[in-house]
Amino acid sequence: MTNEAGYDVAILGATGAVGTRILAQLEQSTIPVKSLKLLASVRSAGQIRQFRGQDIVVEEATPDSFDGVDLVLASAGGSLAGKLLPEAVKRGAVAVDNSSRWRMDSNVPLVVPEVNPETLANHQGIIANPNCSTIQMVVALEPLRKAYGLNQVIVSTYQAASGAGQRAWDELLHEAQQHLDGETETADILPTKGDKKHFPLAFNLLPQIDVFQDDGYSFEEQKMMQETKKILFGDPKSSEVKVTATAVRVPVPIGHGESVYVSVADESATREDVQHILASAPGVILEDDPANQVYPQPIKAVGKRETFVGRVRADSENPGSFNLWVVSDNLLKGAAWNTVQIAEELVKRDLIHSQAK
Repeated sequence: MTNEAGYDVAILGATGAVGTRILAQLEQSTIPVKSLKLLASVRSAGQIRQFRGQDIVVEEATPDSFDGVDLVLASAGGSLAGKLLPEAVKRGAVAVDNSSRWRMDSNVPLVVPEVNPETLANHQGIIANPNCSTIQMVVALEPLRKAYGLNQVIVSTYQAASGAGQRAWDELLHEAQQHLDGETETADILPTKGDKKHFPLAFNLLPQIDVFQDDGYSFEEQKMMQETKKILFGDPKSSEVKVTATAVRVPVPIGHGESVYVSVADESATREDVQHILASAPGVILEDDPANQVYPQPIKAVGKRETFVGRVRADSENPGSFNLWVVSDNLLKGAAWNTVQIAEELVKRDLIHSQAK
């Protein structure tokens, strides 16, 4: 039963690209907010943001910032999430975290509300928001898994610059202008801040997202493979499905695209069956009319909460296998909206216990 008096809420990382969108999604949400704290680094402290007609001053995030807070919506990076969210939980809050810090923790639910909301009941104070590219893929895969079983997933991603943060987005736009002005493009961030070399993204493709691991996969690719298994089967090492990924950064500001090849257990499934199931799946909009050039595009997904699926094709040489094209706004469904949507589920299931009760 919902606390009608409302909850004391904090947004950690409130001034970033995702944090500002969490604020906007929270304003539109069904969550009863009694009070709101906006927390960020010392550099952003003192800035003013609006929420439901009121000015709120951004504060520096410290452990004591969470005194009296019921719900934390966090998008502040793994290091800060690892340091501050346990402090928030210690003070009685429930935290939904966007970073990769807690996703593989066996005590932390990894949640996409259209897919596995029931796992929220087992939370121990922290809930992890999956990787943006994983979220949109499992929204499309789950209805097929429920209907036909799932054997294998092969995904190639086309990920927007904003997935690497506001600075990477700004760098893309700056490089594009340099290119148009006939100058040499300069890169300081992409493909990833954590590696030795940097390459321009404008008018280019970068087959590296995050750092490479010993097996040749990037950390982003590993995250997709492990997170998909944890969300769909409860175990990041599950042998119930085979998953492999190639992650590519593309010169698009917002909106991830994915080419997903999926093999289901029931080989009698047809293209029309798959289209019918996706058309009625929660959180999915089917845009699949190739005769009229209707298919998902990142530019049309910007600002939308849904996951868009099209280009559904049966593999004529492998019964039960299909190609899908999946697109979503990586900053909304891939981050801010999924975070607030998880919080709405927590409220609906009475899994946030207000300290004011």
